[in-house]
Amino acid sequence: MHSLDETIITIVSGLPRSGTSLMMSLLGSGGMPLLVDNIRQANEDNPRGYFEMERVKKLQEDQSWLPSAQGKAVKIISALLMKLPADYQYKIIFMRRAMQEILASQRQMLIRRGQATDTVNDAAMALSFERHLQHVERWLAQQVNMRVLYVDYAALIQFPAEGVHMVNTFTSGRLNEQQMMTVIDPSLHRQRS
Repeated sequence: MHSLDETIITIVSGLPRSGTSLMMSLLGSGGMPLLVDNIRQANEDNPRGYFEMERVKKLQEDQSWLPSAQGKAVKIISALLMKLPADYQYKIIFMRRAMQEILASQRQMLIRRGQATDTVNDAAMALSFERHLQHVERWLAQQVNMRVLYVDYAALIQFPAEGVHMVNTFTSGRLNEQQMMTVIDPSLHRQRS
């Protein structure tokens, strides 16, 4: 017989560059097992790592890994949340970050990779992201098998003790908050609005 905590899948979600890697790092340092494959290595954009699992990207076609996610945290971008099957219980930590910071962070990442940054203008991208977030948040509010905690990235950096305590209370209440606090490094908040 499993305890409820062992069957719940904790999901860290949000837009790309919204602080999802930081949240995964926090959970891991606090003692929560993480479902990651370390294929995507740390780099200048995410010096502490991405905490991802490649198979998540094919969630629509392949859900065979989901049983192994029970009792663990896994990172799933917001665009894929609606592909999650309804036969599991989920706790979703959804990262929110100022749109101009997300766009600036993405632009820096593209520049470092030598990719074009002018394919879509910021205003169009921001509008697209905002519509997507509204759609996802409306959908999440209707899911009976999903509990959601919205975490503001800037507030987490500025008031780490409060943010860490909120996350611990939402997940299990058994994470090591002192250990989690050591992960938060304000110098990594490089794109500020």
